[in-house]
Amino acid sequence: MSQTKGPMSEKKSWLILSHGFNMDGRASSQTITDKIPYLLEAGIQPIVFSAITGIQDQRFPHRRFLAWGPAAFRFDFRHWIANQYGRGFIYKLLTRTVSIVLAPFIGLEKLILGYSSQWSWAMPAFIHGLGLVRSGKVDLVFSTGGAWSAHLAGLWLKKWTGIAWIAEIHDPLVIRKNPNDQGFEQPKNRDARFRHYLERQLTKYADHVWWFTDGAVHYAKVRNPNLNTPENAHGFMVLPGAEPPGGVTAEKPHRYSEKLNLCHFGSLANDRSLSTILNALVPLLEKYPVARDHIQVHAYGAALDPLTIQAIKTLGFNDVLLAHGRLEKDPITGKSGREQVLEKMQEADVLILLHGNDEWCAEYIPSKFYEYLWTGRPIWGITHRNPQLDQMLEERGAYLSQEGDAIGVATALERIWLDWKQQKLHQPLGSPMGVDQAVRKILTEIQWQS
Repeated sequence: MSQTKGPMSEKKSWLILSHGFNMDGRASSQTITDKIPYLLEAGIQPIVFSAITGIQDQRFPHRRFLAWGPAAFRFDFRHWIANQYGRGFIYKLLTRTVSIVLAPFIGLEKLILGYSSQWSWAMPAFIHGLGLVRSGKVDLVFSTGGAWSAHLAGLWLKKWTGIAWIAEIHDPLVIRKNPNDQGFEQPKNRDARFRHYLERQLTKYADHVWWFTDGAVHYAKVRNPNLNTPENAHGFMVLPGAEPPGGVTAEKPHRYSEKLNLCHFGSLANDRSLSTILNALVPLLEKYPVARDHIQVHAYGAALDPLTIQAIKTLGFNDVLLAHGRLEKDPITGKSGREQVLEKMQEADVLILLHGNDEWCAEYIPSKFYEYLWTGRPIWGITHRNPQLDQMLEERGAYLSQEGDAIGVATALERIWLDWKQQKLHQPLGSPMGVDQAVRKILTEIQWQS
């Protein structure tokens, strides 16, 4: 049973557990780091625990811990080395050496436990957090992720001390397989099975817990009917929003050029592939051959997925799709990856939002959507089973297609081509969605008063 010690408004010292805190360009990091100024403004005094992967924050106590498991150690070490020395010779030498040394231990860890790599970060977070709670330096624990190890550490602290605990779930812990699957079946995969257990524990012991979509809250309540009962967690939905990348709020005026630049930012996979766009180009080029010289698709932020690579080869689109990779901090200009991303977004004519084709899309909205809203550029969303996302796109005048509807995708691409030729691309409607509204919603729901 949840045991909150007094009103939330009295709990000013918050221990924030976030494995990826202050990791440049990571959605799981931005979701919490962007909240910090608003939490400070509300009178909250944060103490942050994170992995060593992020940059040390100087505004408040920020302690970074190495995970105790070999797989997580390798992951964290790679990012720490990249932050210190870049990804050149030293990075390759040290990371390969560490990988070779840890390989047998990682194999044993997977064989014995089978959990995702970052699970073991929960152990140092719990041990150090226990000391803070018992010494009276912390009034409330706030776990956020990203990596579920933060929630595991929060759960342990709650069970051991009874301290107030609130939790922010980024991606659903339970992954359903199809529309008829409610998520009750125990999976064979040990990591998935543990996430089932962790969700049940969250809804039982956390004082407040929230998700980022209506769908995620709905299915969590289906699986956990005790959610929102007086003796268990209060669960609700928060739209996370985003701060303007690079802190720039002024929109850069759009200028038409000789190229129609369709730009995608973020990770790619076979279930979220730019091959969808390339395949839609085929009927467009058959109808408008001149478009071959004017359309370019840009991919930023990740390596190309296998389906996109195959489509480029099969369709001969080497000059159509340009892969730029991940934008890291520029040592010459000093611009962060996030600042460079904003610049590239503002160079786009249309921003591509690929939702995916898995069932979990019903519970997921890409975080990139909220950043896109700050650019003043048209969005082309290709979505799957998410009425909430569709509504937000429609309200903002976006081009909208459904994943798997090849004719619909091709029709939308033709509409974009014709609008671009006439210099009449859709003008985005409405206002961006900042993080301030998310923090206000959270503080209201947990009955916080500064």
